[in-house]
Amino acid sequence: MEGVDDMKIEYVHASKFGNGAEVAAEFKARMAKRGVEVDVHHVHSITATQLPPADLYVFSSPGRMGRPIRSIHRFLKELPLPAGTRYALLTTEMAPKPDKTGRMPTEEEICRYEHVRPRMNEVLHDKGMVEIAEEKVYVTGMKGPLEDGWRDKVGAFADRVLAVTAVAACLIG
Repeated sequence: MEGVDDMKIEYVHASKFGNGAEVAAEFKARMAKRGVEVDVHHVHSITATQLPPADLYVFSSPGRMGRPIRSIHRFLKELPLPAGTRYALLTTEMAPKPDKTGRMPTEEEICRYEHVRPRMNEVLHDKGMVEIAEEKVYVTGMKGPLEDGWRDKVGAFADRVLAVTAVAACLIG
């Protein structure tokens, strides 16, 4: 694909029960099939100042009480990346459950209590970084498993990342 030759992605995730690690591995595999190198790091294995240079950074956090976990939030606040740096978010969040009457919450209702990506975006936008894509993969229980079709969601996210990157390369080049 034009514009992605020699593209380098650094992916930082948090994963307590392995769901975030599984999503990161799938993203890496999908991008490798497209010739894109992705280095995956658990948030506890790297500091914000050690993050290598890349064309794109992908950050992932599970949701805890509707927010990103503390270690990712702190990592993002400490990032020394310059304004204009491109990033994407691919989070793992608790799947919505029906209320006592069996009614599933609407997307608007979910947005009232799920703030994982908005809080991550707030920190990164304050640094002048530029978001190119975001997606959430639902976890169906406290420890998993991931929702049905999650691999397809990750594949579609990878496609969006590459499409936006290719368009940006054409505009710049």
